[in-house]
Amino acid sequence: MLAVEHIGIAVENLQVSIPLFEKLLNTNCYKTEKVETEKVETAFFRQGETKIELVASTDPEGVIAKYLAKKGPGLHHMAFAVADIRAEMARLAAEGFTLLSPEPKPGADNKLVCFLHPKDTNGVLVELCQEKN
Repeated sequence: MLAVEHIGIAVENLQVSIPLFEKLLNTNCYKTEKVETEKVETAFFRQGETKIELVASTDPEGVIAKYLAKKGPGLHHMAFAVADIRAEMARLAAEGFTLLSPEPKPGADNKLVCFLHPKDTNGVLVELCQEKN
């Protein structure tokens, strides 16, 4: 893994959360994006070399809606940049980590992504991110 790519925060409402995080971080949201396949809408902020991603559900049956219903808003995942997502997925699977998808999926911010099951990572949902070519 190369570096922390972003920290994901689950929120109920982007229209409320974007201004709050703009004040908190003293910076503007530089991008919002829907990821239809994951039923989410995202908003990004840059803090130095790291990004903060706000994630809101666009569907009451989506994974973020279910997460919010169970745990409420807050820290959702830590994302790490990788050079070769398939190689990193193979390495981690060989080390015994459970991948939440057998292949990388399209993610926000022009990324291919894969998540690791939090039961294998001390309760932290870990996301692998590779820039799409």
